[in-house]
Amino acid sequence: MHSLAALRVLAKPAGQLFVGRGMPIRTLSNSAFRGFATVESKKTEDSQQAKSGLSAAAIHSSGPLRNDWTREEIQSIYDSPFLDLLFHAAKVHRENFNPREVQQCTLLSIKTGGCSEDCAYCPQSSRHTTEVEASKMLERDIVLEAARKAKDAGSTRFCMGAAWREVGGKKSNFKNVLNYVTEIRGMGMEVCCTLGMLDESQAKALKNAGLTAYNHNLDTSREYYSKIITTRTYDERLETIARAREAGISVCSGGIIGLGETEEDRVGLLTTLSTLPAHPESVPVNALLAVKGTPLENQEPVNVWDMVRMISTARIIMPKSMVRLSAGRVRFSQPEQALCFFAGANSIFTGDKLLTTPNNEFTDDQLMFQTLGLVPKPPKFEQSSCSGGCSHSDAEPKHADAAN
Repeated sequence: MHSLAALRVLAKPAGQLFVGRGMPIRTLSNSAFRGFATVESKKTEDSQQAKSGLSAAAIHSSGPLRNDWTREEIQSIYDSPFLDLLFHAAKVHRENFNPREVQQCTLLSIKTGGCSEDCAYCPQSSRHTTEVEASKMLERDIVLEAARKAKDAGSTRFCMGAAWREVGGKKSNFKNVLNYVTEIRGMGMEVCCTLGMLDESQAKALKNAGLTAYNHNLDTSREYYSKIITTRTYDERLETIARAREAGISVCSGGIIGLGETEEDRVGLLTTLSTLPAHPESVPVNALLAVKGTPLENQEPVNVWDMVRMISTARIIMPKSMVRLSAGRVRFSQPEQALCFFAGANSIFTGDKLLTTPNNEFTDDQLMFQTLGLVPKPPKFEQSSCSGGCSHSDAEPKHADAAN
């Protein structure tokens, strides 16, 4: 992989070129991955495209999968004129996915509240005074019944979340989780967990149990992160993601907008995700649902334009990743959600609750699918964290016999 110097397009004031929202083109970095014979030919091509008035979204919406994006490139895509950004994101989406298919997932909190972390957005933190009460881990029958109901309702991925900082020191509960994973996988569903930080042996155990994906969000940019969380470092999050990926588990990692961050922070988050050794298999884009009693209880709701801009940019720079329209969807109307799907979102969470916050009614989602002509996306078991070209296989759990 060869990194190339950033190309600055310098225009005289009278002929200055704009790429979106009144923002002049500042940096268009390039890479040998773009498939041109020489560096100079690529520079010339981008320069000609820029001079012809093409937006950064148009320029970067074609070409091979990349893990060498620069922050300046992603910022220029994010700043593209809205309708142009939306169009080119939709184009990329249709080149990589069936645009009518949307995966339905169900998220269950199997261990709620009492978390020692201080995440400013989370009502499950023991450091915040909210209406969420700490509870013990759910019993096997309750979890499996929830999974069966989710499958009957059309979900193909079942996600289990525990309000833990890390798995370490929870041997008995972790063993239960491994058994849940194997049994739910045996139902013919994808299985995802979010349990906090993992070590190498725990990641391997989850893989052997049949886990499809591990969720570990970065939440925001590295620069803004310490204003939201102080009990876990950004690098610790990246280390857990690496352990899941190295174990052959698909990585599910995204973030939250509406935390008080800047647009540059949103671009920073996308830059980190898109320059991982392999793009996450799925990228959840969450809009903050402010909860009374948390430090962010007075944050203004995210508007749909910001959500669509985030989804569109993610779709262009990570073309083969699932982009999940996650928390906060309940605030968006059906026409607003339609924009998100058009931009490249192809997964939602169904059910009346996401861990501890409200979600869209099941009947409303059914109506929306009918209105928009959407169809459920079937489960995909032969997948891994390596949307960028790795060869890990997730075809069958090693303990599949225990699920029968």
